[in-house]
Amino acid sequence: MSAEATNPAVSPAPAPPPAHRRKGRPRIDLRRLGRAALLGPTTRDRMPDAISHLADAHRAHHPDADLDPLRRAYVLAESSHRGQMRKSGEPYITHPLAVTLILAELGAETTTLTASLLHDTVEDTDVTLDQVREEFGAEVCYIVDGVTKLEKVDYGAAAEPETFRKMLVATGNDVRVMSIKLADRLHNMRTLGVMRPEKQERIAKVTRDVLIPLAERLGVQALKTELEDLVFAILHPEEYRHTRALITENAARENDPLAEISDEVRGVLREAGIQAEVHIRPRHFVSMHRVSRKRGQPRGSDFGRLLVLVAEDADCYAVLGELHTCLTPVVSEFKDFIAVPKFNLYQSLHTAVARGDGQVAEVLIRTHQMHKVAEAGVVALGNPYAAPVDEQTDGQRTDGEGERVDPTRPGWLSRLLDWQEAAPDADMFWSTLREDLAQDREITVFRPDGGTLGLPEGASCVDAAYAQYGEDAHACIGARVNGRLATLSTVLKDGDTVQLLMGQDPASEPSREWLEHAHTPAARIAIQRWLATHPSPAADAGQEEREERDGARKDGTTALRPALDEPAPTSDTVGAVVVVDRPEATVRLAGCCTPVPPDEVTGFAVRGGVVTVHRVECAAVTRMKGLGRPEIEVRWGDTTEFRVTLVAESFQRPHLLADLTEAIALEGVDIVTATVEPPTQQRVRHTYTLQLPDAAHLPNLMRAMRNVPGVYDVGRAQHQAAATH
Repeated sequence: MSAEATNPAVSPAPAPPPAHRRKGRPRIDLRRLGRAALLGPTTRDRMPDAISHLADAHRAHHPDADLDPLRRAYVLAESSHRGQMRKSGEPYITHPLAVTLILAELGAETTTLTASLLHDTVEDTDVTLDQVREEFGAEVCYIVDGVTKLEKVDYGAAAEPETFRKMLVATGNDVRVMSIKLADRLHNMRTLGVMRPEKQERIAKVTRDVLIPLAERLGVQALKTELEDLVFAILHPEEYRHTRALITENAARENDPLAEISDEVRGVLREAGIQAEVHIRPRHFVSMHRVSRKRGQPRGSDFGRLLVLVAEDADCYAVLGELHTCLTPVVSEFKDFIAVPKFNLYQSLHTAVARGDGQVAEVLIRTHQMHKVAEAGVVALGNPYAAPVDEQTDGQRTDGEGERVDPTRPGWLSRLLDWQEAAPDADMFWSTLREDLAQDREITVFRPDGGTLGLPEGASCVDAAYAQYGEDAHACIGARVNGRLATLSTVLKDGDTVQLLMGQDPASEPSREWLEHAHTPAARIAIQRWLATHPSPAADAGQEEREERDGARKDGTTALRPALDEPAPTSDTVGAVVVVDRPEATVRLAGCCTPVPPDEVTGFAVRGGVVTVHRVECAAVTRMKGLGRPEIEVRWGDTTEFRVTLVAESFQRPHLLADLTEAIALEGVDIVTATVEPPTQQRVRHTYTLQLPDAAHLPNLMRAMRNVPGVYDVGRAQHQAAATH
């Protein structure tokens, strides 16, 4: 059975903070319901007394809801579970009632509540899925079947990855399955009391590692925060007691800074003519614990946040403007999750205002609808498969191919389905998912076209590439971050603009090094999948082929012999005519800056009566002038062919060398020598000494080399000159 709970009287778990309770409608204490109340007088068409609270909670969110399915589901569940008892001695029906009430208070629609009442019947009683389908329809049957499968999953470290993958696939196909599971776990955690400490700890750890992160990703904050507090009390009892004492001590204070600031905020908004509700939201225990660890002894304003609720999106920004105008804003605390919602549907403006005495109040600004979604996440979205009557088929919405359609499913769940399909095996999917669940902060980066990508904190350009292009990102050769060239290993920050540079070669392949910089399941699974089917990395094979063909230099660079087998040039080879006013002087073009016409040049005498010619902006010229070396006037004479050394900076990709060589040849230029340095962080440096027919051809050549995919810069060689010149 799913409910292993026992007598809550001795439970160490805390009750949720008062801020989580709905005003005006006290939470029903299901533990006090006696058997007579549960089975109280009922007729075929009358709502049983035991679910009157459930009906009230449901109607508060859905005034026109048809309650008949709930009545029939309760009657079936109660009769099926009759005689079954929880370990605490309570009738078992109290458990599905409590789970369903949790969901009703969050605003779940009727289909979810109906399935919740029945969620244990197929597993624990003689009721069959066929009976559920016949009595309540295909949609309820689908959800009950999904929850039944979840009950068979061990979520611990020893869980079967394939079973867990199937569970998440079922969840991804209908988010209501996991909604019921989370409410089920919450009720069991509330009533975990007299279990053996080691079992309490095991269940709490599983809740912390798997279910709380899932609740975060589904946006169900109300469930997530209470689960966090319950886990906190079991796994960290000392810290929990200390935090509880801090909260109790603060509650006894005479002057509450938050109350004073909230009154001030109300006054500001009233004078501005903005209709808004201003509430104080006390922090829950885990949040308060984090604040106290971060700031030491907390101040009065640290024990909660202000929540401002308005009617329209535009009102949110109006409130923000008034607060920043009339109060002292803490600019570093501002975040706009309305323009860029979080991955779990969360929308709100975050800011903070300060008083002269140092008290700082965090402020959340959102509409009533945003607040509903912030608290209940996917539960608040209603039936995601609802469609106009003429589009419905057998009670559920489908697309043209008969697949279930969920237009409101959070992006994370959509991506999850893609991951599990792409993962080569269940173990890889499981390990990657666990890593993803451990990342609880997300950043938003912008694409040049105005779109956005939601990525975990610490994500790199590799992650952005696979988030945007899927497996087509294998062809990514680099990126521009905020307009500047960057390697794929560059870690992105919230608000960065990322332009991904894609190669044109259909045979492009990812680098094994990318795994070191991939943080998202989409990236890791795609790269690992490719590597699994290509055991010998192509880049390594290409390097071995080049070394075998051309030989490797001892300094780590690879010497590439030209196809024409031309001899390497001697140091005094000059392709252009240089005139120097020194009889019988030998002229040599400096290798550090490789001057060519029409460069402005100067000369210096060196040993042996040789005059070296440098470009005037060469670093060696500045150094020799500093040493007092006299300059010699030189100028270009009549020139025909000449040699120049160019450096091409590029991102690593297959066939790049061949493409560059072809581009040079098409310009009618001969390659005298070429070197390719070993790649560093996916960047490659090519150095070419080239024989050009005339100086005027140089700009066209450099332009042609820059146009080769993967090449991001081509320039004249600027080597460090030797000090002996």
